[in-house]
Amino acid sequence: MKLLFKLQSLKLLWTLKPSNKTFHVHPRLLSSDVYSQYESFRQGKQEIPKYFNFASDVLDKWSEIEKAGKRPSNPAFWWVNGKGEEVKWSFEELGFLSRKVANVLTKECGLQKGDRLILILPRIPEWWLVKVACMRAGIVIIPGTSQLSAKDILYRLQVSKATCIITTDKLAPAVDSVASQCQLLKTKLMVSKGSREGWLNFTEMYQNQSADHSCIKTKIQDPMIIFFTSGTTGFPKMAQHSQGSLGFRPLLSERYWLDLTPSNVVWNTADTGWILTSIASFFDPWVFGSCIFMHNLPQTDSAVILNTLCRFPIDTLIGAPTLFRMLVQNDLSKYKFMNLKYCISGGEPLNPEVMEQWKSQTGLEICEVYGQTEMGVICSVYGGMKIKPGSMGKAAPLYDVQDNPKKTAETERGDFYVTGDRGIMDEEGYFQFIGRNDDIIISSGYRIGPFEVENALIEHPAVVESAVVSSPDPLRGEVVKAFVVLSPNFSSTDKKSLISDLQDHVKKTTAPYKYPRKVEFVKELPKTITGKIKRNELRDKEWGRT
Repeated sequence: MKLLFKLQSLKLLWTLKPSNKTFHVHPRLLSSDVYSQYESFRQGKQEIPKYFNFASDVLDKWSEIEKAGKRPSNPAFWWVNGKGEEVKWSFEELGFLSRKVANVLTKECGLQKGDRLILILPRIPEWWLVKVACMRAGIVIIPGTSQLSAKDILYRLQVSKATCIITTDKLAPAVDSVASQCQLLKTKLMVSKGSREGWLNFTEMYQNQSADHSCIKTKIQDPMIIFFTSGTTGFPKMAQHSQGSLGFRPLLSERYWLDLTPSNVVWNTADTGWILTSIASFFDPWVFGSCIFMHNLPQTDSAVILNTLCRFPIDTLIGAPTLFRMLVQNDLSKYKFMNLKYCISGGEPLNPEVMEQWKSQTGLEICEVYGQTEMGVICSVYGGMKIKPGSMGKAAPLYDVQDNPKKTAETERGDFYVTGDRGIMDEEGYFQFIGRNDDIIISSGYRIGPFEVENALIEHPAVVESAVVSSPDPLRGEVVKAFVVLSPNFSSTDKKSLISDLQDHVKKTTAPYKYPRKVEFVKELPKTITGKIKRNELRDKEWGRT
């Protein structure tokens, strides 16, 4: 069946068991805390407010609670870079610094409410300051990953019509190479200790700026953030979120994938360009007054990640399946996670084999969540819930989504949004991801989802990773083809016999008709910058469409 979700504006469920307190001990949220103050809205006793701004209505409220001594002395934001540098901000310090940045954007750069700003920064503290500052000023933020090329930046600048860009000295040359083609781009700010012609030095400007700034009044439906999708099946598309769809959403939720207090320390390893970081490293933890932990991680290094989990009081780890696939390749018995309690995976399905390996070595379950850039999280496995390997949990009603009008119209069916993904639901309401609409393989009338075949293949000791797509066949129309990355231990094995062995393994593990009739060994698989496998590239190559 197609995965749908009903467009019920600003509603969702949120449940999770409380974690063991690993920081300063703090009781459950009291009536004076921010989340508790919205209980009447969650119960439907009050109508959704007309005006809302996450900076003033959540972050500044936590600052007031903090100053009154009603929040533990844990930082609101904690950043390290592996080189001994460390940043810790309270909510009060976050407010002070972000008001300085808001003055830079409005007074020095002349940006006004509704203007669009592209923010391309790695995992550095300035990313959080700019996001909060933009909310204070009503400026629409467009996050981007630091791995964007000049062509990617040009596309985003032209499509979004952004008037300002903030990035590092590393990407500044790429911006300059395309800036002449972007007539609306007026202001360029660089986060750097150095200088560059045509650029304003962000660091110097905000440090010397006044902290006297009044947060602008925004309506709950005012645009706040625009994300570009990962572009797995075409050009990246813009998905716009409002103050309500991202900022107010967790205040209405009943904790269905995160159950946090000011005592929790949450680390999400996703790139700053993607919605998961905005949800898991900004809005949702700060609604509960939790500490957001961040490691700069210029490179994804499993040893660095594992050592960080051992050294710091991180109790909640969130990451893409690629993270856990990478970590289980290590001998985890060498590491002692003193505080880690919850592990959450999202972005694409996680192989059950990886979940089993992680649990056997750490004793911890991995809870999966499912969502899209356009929606946020709509399915999840939460703490205390029975885990079914391969399942992304149960559904939660969500909110209205705004996108390109033509594309949006194509995905709306009455009150439902068609996700473009396919899945099945069992008798207990659990969903299992099957694949994208265009990933489904129809061979001799049989419909085959690639993920099930990939799960079977990864259980074989020779397979490190695989991607399954359709391949043309004169008799069957199309057949299953597997692109396989081999384990180094099998690199010298006879390939013909290994293919036969893999095919037999899949036949025994799944239905016989699902086995890959074609197998090709490759050194690596094409992926998006978030680590999602680009099956469309492999499929287009097979069908001669490239």
